[in-house]
Amino acid sequence: MFPKKNEFERAIAVCRRGLLPVAVFSFGVNMLMLTMPLYMMQVFDRVLSARSLDTLVYLSLIACFALVVMGLLDLARARIMVRLGTWLDQRLNFDAFTNAIKASFQARNSHTQPIRDLQEVRNFMTSNTLFQMFDAPWMPIYILIIWTMHPLLGILALSTAIIFLGLALLNEFATKQPLKSAQEHQMKAQADAESIMRNAEVINALGMGGNIARRWMGNYHEMLDQNRSASDRGRLIVAVAKSWRMIVQILVMGLGAYLVLNHELASGGMLAGSILLGRALAPIEGAIDSWKQARSARAAFSRLKTFFAHIEQRPEQTQLPAPKGHIAVRNLVFGYPNAKTPTIRGVSFDINPGEVLAIVGPSGAGKSTLARLITGIYRPLGGSVRLDGSELSAWERERIGPYIGYLPQDVELFEGTVAENVGRLGPTDDAAVIEAARLAGVHELVLGLTDGYDTRIGEAGGQLSGGQRQRVGLARALYGDPPLLVLDEPNANMDEAGEAALHRAIGVMKERGSTVVMIAHRPSMLKQVDRILWLSGGQIRMLGEREEVLKQLTAPRPVPPARPAVAPAAAPQIAHG
Repeated sequence: MFPKKNEFERAIAVCRRGLLPVAVFSFGVNMLMLTMPLYMMQVFDRVLSARSLDTLVYLSLIACFALVVMGLLDLARARIMVRLGTWLDQRLNFDAFTNAIKASFQARNSHTQPIRDLQEVRNFMTSNTLFQMFDAPWMPIYILIIWTMHPLLGILALSTAIIFLGLALLNEFATKQPLKSAQEHQMKAQADAESIMRNAEVINALGMGGNIARRWMGNYHEMLDQNRSASDRGRLIVAVAKSWRMIVQILVMGLGAYLVLNHELASGGMLAGSILLGRALAPIEGAIDSWKQARSARAAFSRLKTFFAHIEQRPEQTQLPAPKGHIAVRNLVFGYPNAKTPTIRGVSFDINPGEVLAIVGPSGAGKSTLARLITGIYRPLGGSVRLDGSELSAWERERIGPYIGYLPQDVELFEGTVAENVGRLGPTDDAAVIEAARLAGVHELVLGLTDGYDTRIGEAGGQLSGGQRQRVGLARALYGDPPLLVLDEPNANMDEAGEAALHRAIGVMKERGSTVVMIAHRPSMLKQVDRILWLSGGQIRMLGEREEVLKQLTAPRPVPPARPAVAPAAAPQIAHG
């Protein structure tokens, strides 16, 4: 049984079928390319010798008509390729974008290369380079026609074609390594630049701009050096090819004139041979000239093929009912790539609807990682996280997303209005947006903005303060009354009014039956929780009712009698992590 094709392979298969009319039109274009040499042969050999004006008029009309048809066929194949390229981009861009988001999060860095690769492939499909591939098979046909005019002309044309093929191969070997290295350094420089721009605030604050720029310029200069090396080699070969083509055309004209003088060739054949040779060599010369673009497109195609091959193909899934919010975590294990030890080890617990669980512990204990596992952002290496009995992986993210409210430590807002951000950039329900904003205590703040809920907040919410961004982020998490609410240090940037609004929101969500999981590092946030989970070293150290756990956390620890010199150990502190 053949493996199921992924989206990329299916789209490429459609494009290949679309290339059939392009091949047919290319056949017509190349057939009609014979118009000029045939016209010249007829004019020189028949019209001039017979001094027939009528024949000249008819031949000219036929030739003009043929050239008009050739132009229309050339236009048709160009329009088909533009539409194929646009269709391929539109077909794959959504999957490339959404999966690039997932890959960026999993790799913890920007992963926009697939989107750029799609643009590279589309640009190649609409360029003349691709048409040269369709024209190349006609090279031996043109050479054969030249050979029929005279074997000496054919030998000259064939030897020139072989030399051009050798130059094309030399260009491949001469530029392959520097172009590959230049692409790698360019991709690294682009990724670094995106990362740097995301941290522009701290870079400017600490005066790190010069140091960062010097580090970035290392990759950029290496890319420039490799590009220069490839361009120098490529342009040398292109210059040799162009010069040799013009020399050969002179040789063809000279040899043709010699054959005409010896009555071995008609005078029209001299000009026709030169035109046909130029046409035969055009695809190879064009390929040499555009070799860099072709290599870039081929590399982009290969990367896209690998990227889509690694995308998980999920079969059509049964539509599960809306969850109530029961969370069951069993023997959960998770570790980051290249980490020596797991961040989460053997964690198990349950949370019931309408219950508030606080996760506390020292910095680096894995609290935020556990929160991401509960929301399904991360996939566990072992164990499971179940929502109403179904593993989170059984849900499509587009389906489960509306049932989860998530407020991360670092709140990221998007270019758009306040309403669009609260409504998760989807079709917004104005009443639900306002209700979520009221619940988050941000309604009055929004009304105070220039255009209220229609105020555009700029990229990353740059026009709002840290506390305002966090409260808008809280409203986004509360939008739609999700049955599962996960808050990662929700009061980190809030003032007293914001924290009071947060307490009210948690109380309301609890009354509505939502499951609330909260990462807390301030004791004031523990007032409304039902249970506390103490996490340390990726493992549960304590889990129980709030009063019971707080009592254990705050109880002094006696000093063993055998070691009186050691000071009493402090109780574990609830820390940021």
